[in-house]
Amino acid sequence: MYFFRKKDPNRPTSFNLKVMHTINAIAIIMFLAGITYKIIQWLFFSK
Repeated sequence: MYFFRKKDPNRPTSFNLKVMHTINAIAIIMFLAGITYKIIQWLFFSK
């Protein structure tokens, strides 16, 4: 139940953790954009 636990108000927020999550989100978005581009390219521009 790691993902569904409540946030601990006593735990300090870490700048490094926020940066890591931001970079991870950007990487996931770029990966999905690339996969979408390749699928569209394959569907519409292949002979």
